[in-house]
Amino acid sequence: MRAQLPLAYVSGVPLDLHELLAPDHTAVLTMEVQRGVLGDLSMLPELADEVRRERVLEHIGALCRAARAAGTRVVHCTAAFRADRAGSAANAPMLRASAGSGHLLIGSPEVEVVPELDQQPSDLVVSRVHGMTPFTGTSLDQELRNCGITTVVATGASLNIGVLGMVVEAIGLGYRVVVPPDAVAGIPHEYGQLVLQHSLRPLAYLVPTEQIFEVWAA
Repeated sequence: MRAQLPLAYVSGVPLDLHELLAPDHTAVLTMEVQRGVLGDLSMLPELADEVRRERVLEHIGALCRAARAAGTRVVHCTAAFRADRAGSAANAPMLRASAGSGHLLIGSPEVEVVPELDQQPSDLVVSRVHGMTPFTGTSLDQELRNCGITTVVATGASLNIGVLGMVVEAIGLGYRVVVPPDAVAGIPHEYGQLVLQHSLRPLAYLVPTEQIFEVWAA
């Protein structure tokens, strides 16, 4: 007999978290949880500091371990660029600013998944050389569908752009999306909280990592 958990309520309608997060159709997605973004080689110190303060890497690492134990797929969505930037566009201010930085080069330590996530051979890695989000122009959607995934758990950074874009894309492609508020980050902190409440809440189910652990343990 499975443990009875509180139902999530969205617009007053109860939601069965056991069904939503069933391991056989759920994947945890990590958004740019890389050494050169959120880790020891970060080029975004303000964001990396926020991640440390809120223990975001610790929470994502625990979520990945729980996912693997439950048979839930873990997928790392990473960014890595050629030294000559071939295949990459500088069509946004942020991309233009980073184009000449020599950062996140393919094969460099900066593109590695942070050690807190304890990347395993069973994990999938889907990398991109362009854009700001993980679905457009990559194999992510097809790989998820090939694994029978219908629910994705969005983690990582940032709430400002990357995670928000990931969620919007996933919804547009027909996935159901869960966002653990303690496994994402944005800057400044107050703005990240506003994104969660006013942009992501209408699109995704906001479920803390501890409650996800309870579902998978059951």
